[in-house]
Amino acid sequence: MSQTKRPTSPHLQVYSWSLEMALSILHRASGAALTGGTLLITWWVIAIASGPAAYAQFSDILGSIIGKIILFGFTYALMVHLCNGIRHLFWDMGKGFELEDTHRSSRLVLISSVILTILSWVIGYGLI
Repeated sequence: MSQTKRPTSPHLQVYSWSLEMALSILHRASGAALTGGTLLITWWVIAIASGPAAYAQFSDILGSIIGKIILFGFTYALMVHLCNGIRHLFWDMGKGFELEDTHRSSRLVLISSVILTILSWVIGYGLI
């Protein structure tokens, strides 16, 4: 068997990071974070069904600073996954594959997810 030189697969250190690459990873990470958020929603429903004492305990935990940070992260993960999912729908239709279009849609995903997250929290607290 002869030893032929084959090209090695590029490693992550070889690639230059781009916004599109980061958003692809963020999309997968946000999907995983939404699994944790679904467990929070399940806990919330069980706490409501279990009575006032269980719901008070749930509210105390998620009403703390750490709880609010977790909820904010869940909201951001939801909005990133939503916005990036909409972009993927356009890609499924064969639109937006030009390099300039992917750069523009990447920035739009990030900006719109931040705006939607902040807007959700502002409306949720009744500040509007």
